[in-house]
This record gives sequence, C-alpha cells and structure tokens, in this order.
Amino acid sequence: MNKVVLVTGANSGIGLALCQRLLSCQDAEGLHLCLACRNMRRAEAARSALLASHSAAQVTLLQMDTSSISSVLTAARELQLRFNRLDYVYLNAGIMPNPQFDLKAFFEGLFSSNVITMLTTGEGILTQKDGITPDGLQEVFAVNLFGHFLLIRELEPILCQAGRTSQLIWTSSSNARRSAFSLEDVQHRKGREPYSSSKYASDSLSLAINTHYNKQLTCAHQGLYSSVICPGFVMTNLTYGILPSFPAFLWTLFLPLLWLIRVFINTFTLTPYNGAEALIWLFNRKPEMLDPRAKYHSLTSGLGHCYTQPRQMDVDLDTSEELYDQLLQLEREVRRKHITS
Repeated sequence: MNKVVLVTGANSGIGLALCQRLLSCQDAEGLHLCLACRNMRRAEAARSALLASHSAAQVTLLQMDTSSISSVLTAARELQLRFNRLDYVYLNAGIMPNPQFDLKAFFEGLFSSNVITMLTTGEGILTQKDGITPDGLQEVFAVNLFGHFLLIRELEPILCQAGRTSQLIWTSSSNARRSAFSLEDVQHRKGREPYSSSKYASDSLSLAINTHYNKQLTCAHQGLYSSVICPGFVMTNLTYGILPSFPAFLWTLFLPLLWLIRVFINTFTLTPYNGAEALIWLFNRKPEMLDPRAKYHSLTSGLGHCYTQPRQMDVDLDTSEELYDQLLQLEREVRRKHITS
C-alpha cells in the first residue's frame, strides 16, 4: 500500500532536504509526499525542484501556518478530505526569531572548559526575542510546538486507526534544555530562550504522546508513535539569521573553520542533507521498535560519513504529563475563542 507522508516546513532547509531524500529512497515507489508550508510561492518552487529530479513523484502542496489556529484547523480539514490515512508526519516547521549572538561570550567560551557544549548547543551565547501571534500566543511556542500539537489532535481520525501504525517525527535541537523550560511558563513569556524552551517541550510532548496513544485503551488509540531527532549544527537560513549583519567575506572565512571543527565534533553536520540523516533513518525503522525516551541524532564523521545515533533525552514522565494536560487545556481555550470569533 502506498505511503502518505506529510512534512511541515518543507520548502527549504532540512525540510526540503528530507523531501529530496525521501523521494530517493528505495521504498519511494508509490510514495505520496505532501508539503505543508506557510509561503505558497516558496512551496511551489520547492515542488518544482523536487519534480525536476523525480518527475514521476506524487508531490502535493498544503497551505499551513503553524502560528495560526485557523490555518492549522483549515489545513487539518483539507488533509482529511484528501487522505484517509497518514503514515508519517514530520513535524519540522520551526522558527528562532531575532536571535541575539553574544560575540564576547563566544570568544570567552572558546578558551573555557565549556567550549564543546557551547559550540554544539549555543548555550550561553544565544538569546532570542519572541513575538505574539494574532491568537495571543507566544510566537515561538505556537510555531514550534502548539500548532503541531493542535494539528495532531485534529488529525486523529486518519492517524489513529486500528490495525496499522502511524509515526510522528519531531525535529528538535541540541539547544533543547531543561533549564530553559518551566511548567509555570510553558509559553516562555518571561524568559529569553523561547527556542530552547519550545524544543525541550517538544521532547517532553513526544514522550507524553507515546504514553497516551499506545495504551491498550481503545482500538482508536493504538499504533500512533512519536520520535524525536536532532539534526546537529546545520547551516540553514535559521543559522545564518543568528548573525544577520555578519559581512559576506567573514562568512567566507568562517565556513572553512566549521568544516575543520567537524573533524573533531560529529554533531557538526553542516548541510541540510546531512542534518536529515536521522529523519530518513527513522523512515526505514519500525516505530514500535524505537525507544520513546531517545533522541535520534544526525551525526557526520570527519570524512563526511553520515550516521544516526540514539541518545537518552533529559525528560521525565511527570513533566511530560503535566505539559500534555496544559496543552489540552489551552486547546480547549483556543477552540472556544475560534468558535465565538
């Protein structure tokens, strides 16, 4: 039976690289790939690029902005009209708006014992400024986490079906840190690391989804699995946005240094193709055999060999359950507002 794959944030970066690699898989015959994107002009360009190298592929587009409640609900209804099932949902869309890079802390960190952690996670050198969506939600929280959560809830009829499995795969980050997240402030209204908070929340939510959707409660709640990946340090538009005023000639000097660092740090995957390695690895695995507490890391050897390695996430069941309950409550609130507006 043909597989149906939905990818959010598919028009560039890791999302587009994933789509290219999916269509090149041995199991790609009959694959129906749906690109869910906010900007349809860029989505059309991505589709054209995919069809240029895979002319017989089934590639369709879906307009969806995960920062918008109405957009997510509309997209979910459209998906249920188009498909009677979804085999894979890659929850890849994400933003890090207005990142602030602390150059002084960076150079100080280069000569400290924390240099590896700093280079691989950005800890201590990155902060972000958040915004508010028209729905009144924190923007990073809405795009990276809540919009995807609402999408999953809306798609239950075609995700949770007796007798077969479906898989959710979250694009997380090494920047996902418990220290940036608080159950008292899940939207991160008061902090300066909304990206780190949202990615840690997605790690915790993935664990909660496995807990709730794989219990032997009803036939409708079996067979939906959730996994988390880390693409490593990848040069994408999000990465370049960290230093928006960095002169072009300095990037030219800086990039060879990154390739040199990769010889010693395997998390420096650098290219979107390499960063998508764990996403493709999971596509070829049975979800019921995966560890729900593991984050699957895309890694690259000094010689450029790509591979995937699972590492235990810093998550616990109590936190994930409380987060899940809070998201359910927020879902009820936004639905009431959406109905009355």
